[in-house]
Amino acid sequence: MTEPSEHLSDRYFDAAVALLRRVRDEEREGIREAAAAVADAIAGGNRVFVFGAGHSSLPAQDVVYRAGGLALINLLAVPGVVGVDVMPATLGSALERVEGLAGAALDTSPARGGDVLFVISLSGRNTLPVEMAQNARALGMTVIAVTSVVYAAETRSRHASGTFLKDHCQIVLDSKIAVGDGELTNDAIPAPFAPASTVVTSALMQAVMATAASDLAARGVTPPMIRSGNVDGGHEWNGRVFDEYRDRIFFRH
Repeated sequence: MTEPSEHLSDRYFDAAVALLRRVRDEEREGIREAAAAVADAIAGGNRVFVFGAGHSSLPAQDVVYRAGGLALINLLAVPGVVGVDVMPATLGSALERVEGLAGAALDTSPARGGDVLFVISLSGRNTLPVEMAQNARALGMTVIAVTSVVYAAETRSRHASGTFLKDHCQIVLDSKIAVGDGELTNDAIPAPFAPASTVVTSALMQAVMATAASDLAARGVTPPMIRSGNVDGGHEWNGRVFDEYRDRIFFRH
């Protein structure tokens, strides 16, 4: 007998809230450290980039050109891997295993030493996020992993070195998501289901950005915030911010 759908929805919310509370409590110091790195970059004239492949691109995109967010967060996009906009959709997953792609993407991006790069990868096991971190570190960037550390204990790396994303980053934020990313089970459904990685990872990223804005304000630096274009004066406000920071905002080019 299947469980009533309203009970399953309650279980999903309960699981997501429990994960959020765990991340809040256990990753507090990492969030502060990542936020300080972002604030340092912004205050010091450097830039901030975010990268994620597949569904890990969603929390990356959520902090770029975002109402209520920092204006200087840029998406480091690798064509074909950002989402499910390629045909077949499995091509994106295949590209995550291609050697050299990360280096080519970084070499043709505006990223440079002194900048910050968030590499978001739930498993952290594929070639692309591992090499993205390796190459960014070689450029002199501060690299922050947003990943589920348990994958390193329960799966094998797909990178030739046998290492995971977390092994190449100065700061690691652990999303605590279980291997497989399914929070619910049901006897009538043949696999775990109801993923929570996007909910938790997006919350992690927003917590970092909010803390970074507060950090900047505490230093006497006005955080370059984006306002909603759907409130009066929002577009004019954003236009002034974009003009002031045009050399560090690449989604406007």
